[in-house]
Amino acid sequence: MMTTIYILNGPNLNLLGQRQPEIYGHETLADVERGCRAMAKELGVDVLFFQSNHEGAIIDTIHEARQKAAGIVINPGAFTHTSVAILDALNAFDGPVIEVHMSNIHKREAFRHHSYISARAEGVIAGFGTDGYQTALRHLVKLLG
Repeated sequence: MMTTIYILNGPNLNLLGQRQPEIYGHETLADVERGCRAMAKELGVDVLFFQSNHEGAIIDTIHEARQKAAGIVINPGAFTHTSVAILDALNAFDGPVIEVHMSNIHKREAFRHHSYISARAEGVIAGFGTDGYQTALRHLVKLLG
């Protein structure tokens, strides 16, 4: 059976390529998914790509991952800075977690400097644009060894 990695995206990432391109660039979430699927094929893993603007849907998907995924790459969007509930769900997941942010959250508004998710993540990738997803995927596969 092929190893599955969940790639989860939080609120407003469905607007990638349209919303604040000066911060997030012009690639769409569909572009990111295509790149991740191509890399997953190279790495010999399968990916489930998911985006929601709803905290509960993200939590439900993390719960599902407990039975179906070896690892999680997550860009929680604004939930990074607010969601203890997503942190709790990730803490109930046994595999490795990599947190991704396209922008460097530490160069932005002060409220973005704190991440609840980082307390659970094996690594955090920030500021590399959409390339961060593939870096996260590559590193996660390495961790799964």
